[in-house]
Amino acid sequence: MIEVKQKNDEKHGNFEAFIDGNHAGLMTYTWAGEERFIIDHTEVEEAYNGKGVGKEMLLAAVEFARKNGKTIIPLCPFAKASFQKHKEFQDVLVNQTQAH
Repeated sequence: MIEVKQKNDEKHGNFEAFIDGNHAGLMTYTWAGEERFIIDHTEVEEAYNGKGVGKEMLLAAVEFARKNGKTIIPLCPFAKASFQKHKEFQDVLVNQTQAH
């Protein structure tokens, strides 16, 4: 079972994943104004590769965005690929015309 905890402040935040109490992964983000945040880095501990850790952290980010009316700019390669693969996340994706 993967547990994801969030830390958030005015400028930055992260989603940290734990499996059986052990640190399994980290997804960091930076706020881009008040309405959106940029997922800028995702890392999964080698021992937990292939166990869905990255996806669980991304799901937590998507859930956070939906609950709070925020949008996400997926900058890191993992987040970018996940948004392209999972059309159900598109509702929280920053509209590219708004991002410029």
